[in-house]
Amino acid sequence: MGAVAASTGAMPAIPAMAATINIPGIGDFDVPVPQGFEQPVQQLNQQIQQAMTAMPAPQQGMSAPQMQLPSFGAPNLQGMFQAAPATPANIAFDAAKTKVGAQYSWGAAGPYSFDCSGLVQWAYRQAGVDLPRTSFEQSHVGAPVAFQDLQPGDIVVTNGGGHVGMYAGDGKLLNAVQSGDPVTYTTLRPDMVVTARRIV
Repeated sequence: MGAVAASTGAMPAIPAMAATINIPGIGDFDVPVPQGFEQPVQQLNQQIQQAMTAMPAPQQGMSAPQMQLPSFGAPNLQGMFQAAPATPANIAFDAAKTKVGAQYSWGAAGPYSFDCSGLVQWAYRQAGVDLPRTSFEQSHVGAPVAFQDLQPGDIVVTNGGGHVGMYAGDGKLLNAVQSGDPVTYTTLRPDMVVTARRIV
């Protein structure tokens, strides 16, 4: 560092003095002032004093003026935080989600084990909707819906009509897949869909 300082030249420290600035009602503040700047600080101090004495003092029995914020009225929040409507699809999908991890069993329709169409039938029964038992029969219920318009709870038939599950959103299908696998989420692509149905 010594060599660098010698080659570049060292800047001498600028001596500083302390000046006191008085703000009425708040107090005194000591601020460092470089040499040669004492007069501007004194002028600032005088300006503060003049500004404070020019303000009218509140009369006896009156409080100091209060700042009023503009009133925009309270926003109407009614209906902003309502829950999603309790459609049969929403109720059925919520019910099916509680069965993630349940075991697959061919011909089973719950409540502890399921095959693919048994899970869909059981879930919709929780919403008060009676669906037929097989994936082929379920492929004809409700109204057809395009892949890009799928919503959670829609019935999706795949595997040539031999498998059915419930759309879970984000390109996922909630379904009972096959023996040995629990109820789970699997990937759903447009080319896998035979038909998709919405229960309204």
